[in-house]
Amino acid sequence: MDRLTIHSPASIAFTELPATAGRGALRLEYQWLNPARTDAPLAVFLHEGLGSIAMWKDWPQSLCDALGFRGLVYSRPGYGRSTPREHSVKWPVDFMHRQAHDVLPALLDALKIDHAERARMWLVGHSDGGSIALLYAAAFPEALGGAVVVAPHVIVEQKSVDAIAEATVAYETTDFKSKLARYHEDVDSAFYGWNDIWLNADFRRWDITGVLPSITCPLLAAQGYDDEYGTMAQIDLIGQHVAHAQLAKLDGCGHSPHRQAPALLNGQIADFVKSQ
Repeated sequence: MDRLTIHSPASIAFTELPATAGRGALRLEYQWLNPARTDAPLAVFLHEGLGSIAMWKDWPQSLCDALGFRGLVYSRPGYGRSTPREHSVKWPVDFMHRQAHDVLPALLDALKIDHAERARMWLVGHSDGGSIALLYAAAFPEALGGAVVVAPHVIVEQKSVDAIAEATVAYETTDFKSKLARYHEDVDSAFYGWNDIWLNADFRRWDITGVLPSITCPLLAAQGYDDEYGTMAQIDLIGQHVAHAQLAKLDGCGHSPHRQAPALLNGQIADFVKSQ
């Protein structure tokens, strides 16, 4: 299939992250939201396992408007128009740890987001992005004002593995690939990076519950009752390991409440943030 050209808003820019001992140099696409609100807290959005700036559509803007925040949206390596994954390279089992501990801090450094700004910053993560937000919050408790995680993963459930296996069939036999290609310049980089690691037998033992007690910032974990990629066990485990976490269990939506019930989710998030 021919690669599709992504037509992105003019406000999207790129930054370079220098190579480190653990990875090569990276080029990441990013976008500021409400940049004139220089005195407002910053919300950084972390997309799902098949996401990108473009796939978020207008939800980050609507949430920032509801909160009165500035926003930063970016595509992780392998997604959108950021540096693609080499097709021969598979993500390692600790790929989300690397995003939380290395790539996100390097991006904040590159964009000159200083310690004072990070101390007020909120992370808003969906699915894999929610897991990355939890890992960052546990590792850098002094560099975060709060976190909102939507349909995060803290363990690997059979339900997730089954749904991702079904997605493989859809990608290879239906128009799912062409639809996903609207959001990624290298759609195979995005899909198989996510697919291969989640179906890797070694990944079945992935479990981040042990680091959750290190989270000290305000934390809201939200999940839909009809989530096709996980059960309520995911956010219940967060509640068990982070005593101050607030859980929002949402009716009438599945794995993507920000698309399926945005007004409901925005209301839950706004009430939580404003209560802190």
